[in-house]
Amino acid sequence: QVQLVESGGGLVQAGGSLRLSCAASGRTFSSYAMGWFRQAPGKEREFVATISGGGGSTYYADSVKGRFTISRDNAKNTVYLQMNSLKPEDTAVYYCAAKRITTSTIVADYNYWGQGTQVTVSS
Repeated sequence: QVQLVESGGGLVQAGGSLRLSCAASGRTFSSYAMGWFRQAPGKEREFVATISGGGGSTYYADSVKGRFTISRDNAKNTVYLQMNSLKPEDTAVYYCAAKRITTSTIVADYNYWGQGTQVTVSS
């Protein structure tokens, strides 16, 4: 069982930056691929970024490529999402998620989810 707790959301102006954190419970954090997803009002949850258990492989949605960076610190059981050059269309609830072994961009592949953290970007 893995429990995930996100933090770091908030209100920021367009062009600004935020760093989200996701703290995980458990002793086998490095065996889990981690993902960040987001859900805006009235829209389906969508993939943002994913990182492999060792941190050597990452993949991003086209909409955030070059602006967002996913990373992890396995010693701290934490995954991060650094968000730069934020746009109003990045406004959403951001969720971190965990799945065994391999990375994925698909919501249904992830077994564990955090409660989400709100990110609001004003124009």
